[in-house]
Amino acid sequence: MKPLISLKHISYSIGSNLLFSKQNEFKEILKDISFILVEGKILGIAGESGSGKTTLAKIITGIIKPTAGVMNFNKSKEWEQLKTSPIQILFQNNGDILNPLRTVTSIIEEAIIIRNGNKENIDEIKMNIFNSLDLSENLLEKKGFELSGGEQQRAALARILAVRPELLILDEPFSAQDIESQLNFLNLFKKINKNYSLTMIVISHDLKIIRKLCDEIIIMHNGQIVEQGESQKIFENPSHPYTRFLLKAENYNLNYDELKIVKDFE
Repeated sequence: MKPLISLKHISYSIGSNLLFSKQNEFKEILKDISFILVEGKILGIAGESGSGKTTLAKIITGIIKPTAGVMNFNKSKEWEQLKTSPIQILFQNNGDILNPLRTVTSIIEEAIIIRNGNKENIDEIKMNIFNSLDLSENLLEKKGFELSGGEQQRAALARILAVRPELLILDEPFSAQDIESQLNFLNLFKKINKNYSLTMIVISHDLKIIRKLCDEIIIMHNGQIVEQGESQKIFENPSHPYTRFLLKAENYNLNYDELKIVKDFE
């Protein structure tokens, strides 16, 4: 399989908005990020809040531009004529991409037409998507505001799959969910990855979920990659102290001295 995206020395800084700050004062959000993601793989990006995970996702999708570095995306030629992006992202607040006053079926049909350029086989495509997400047909005529949180997430996923992206980014998809819902969505994402041959990036602070879902993992801290590689190898034998800290913190197995490790990296 060939690389789908490659990032080389990506950095991102913002200017200070403080009234009395010094001129040309900048805050560095991302620092020298480099990695390659191969087609069909699921990459996990983990780290504490503020580590730069979501900023990195926005750069990959093109929402914001890096202040340094280059990203290459090997998209298919067919995307050049389409009015949508081959990279789609599902943010934590997935209800934002659903019009609360439109029915689920109209939202999905619109996405199918944008992708296909016509209405051919629209009902068949729509039902295939619904079946792949285990959505019941009674949701089709519901409006966005009538959906529960879980239904919103699945409907938003259905809209994304309707445009058949080449890369799907999931930003904290398991937040505010109980254990049963997390497991259901974990199995759902595995199913999507397999059935659609869809390359995925999963951004999460939940290492247990990432371990079960992702082929590869990147650990971020203070805007930098501190460790990356195959998930199994990293979880079984982490090489970086911060990775070991996160793994022990996940299991509530830290002593007092270990709690100070975060300060050592700032």
